[in-house]
Amino acid sequence: MNITIENRKWLDDFKLSHPLVIAGPCSAETEEQVLKIARELQHSDVSIFRAGLWKPRTRPGGFEGVGAIGLKWLQKAKVETGLLMATEVANATHVKLAMEHDIDVLWIGARTTVNPFAVQEIADALVGTDKIVLIKNPVNPDLALWIGGVERLYNAGIKKLGVIHRGFSTYEKTKYRNIPEWQLPIELQSRFPNLPLICDPSHITGKRNMIQEVSQQALDLNYDGLIIETHVDPDNAWSDAAQQVTPTVLKKIFEDLKVKKMTTEEDDYNTEMIKLRANIDIADSKLIEILGNRMKVAEQIGVLKKDKNVAVLQNKRWNEILGKMILDGSERGLSEEFILKLFKAIHQESISHQEKIINSR
Repeated sequence: MNITIENRKWLDDFKLSHPLVIAGPCSAETEEQVLKIARELQHSDVSIFRAGLWKPRTRPGGFEGVGAIGLKWLQKAKVETGLLMATEVANATHVKLAMEHDIDVLWIGARTTVNPFAVQEIADALVGTDKIVLIKNPVNPDLALWIGGVERLYNAGIKKLGVIHRGFSTYEKTKYRNIPEWQLPIELQSRFPNLPLICDPSHITGKRNMIQEVSQQALDLNYDGLIIETHVDPDNAWSDAAQQVTPTVLKKIFEDLKVKKMTTEEDDYNTEMIKLRANIDIADSKLIEILGNRMKVAEQIGVLKKDKNVAVLQNKRWNEILGKMILDGSERGLSEEFILKLFKAIHQESISHQEKIINSR
């Protein structure tokens, strides 16, 4: 599907000299809190004020948002500051209430994106709207599910679309709350280059001291904007306290972020880039050749295992390989996270090759 109509135009219409910024508290807590944060963000790079009103919680008993009453607070903040207002919607009722209170931007959360029925319900409720609608990636790293959500909204006639990358859940312990899996949003961006891509460093990191780092990574990857949770008293926030920053810190982040040029016409840059990319191409070809040879050895191991009736998976051997590669990778400046991902993929491919041999007649 070619998603092009107006998708980029809504962002271009802001006429910004910097990436789009959406900011505000994880949750609207009180009218006073909403208005105070909005006032502090009014004269900054922030164009859209965000606040969650309905908060889907993993388990019952947690703070689930103030609900519809918060819409009136957002209306007041809009009149007073001129900022556009944004909130999360999870069903048709939320959409109806948000539309009645003239909320400018609606986003669909990660827990909702995983449910095509819920996304379709929201899409149906939005038919005919000219509101900006953003859809977060699903909780799990499923690109097809994310694209499916975009398609459902587009097919409902919603043209002012964008996506939010908030990272993906994992059972593994990492430095992130939700691992970025940068290759997935990059793939989405390559398929739909006119679809604005916004990074949510708050949910990716889960830690306020990492917001700057991940925001810069996103801008280095040509993201169109950032959505950052901001609170006047983060430590006492009613939800997601650890990942929120004060308006003052947010403004400092803006000052320190560096927006890179897409490219340059300077001759020395282009000459050197051609050489470096040629070296990358050569290295990539060698990698493919090495991996192909490795799989041939794996197949020979598969033949031997089949002949001796030995199981494919050998945990002790696998753990030895992994430990050695992590050490070797560290010596070459490669992160443990990268080595784990790389060799888990290689190991899975090796197992697949061996299983084909062992299960063949």
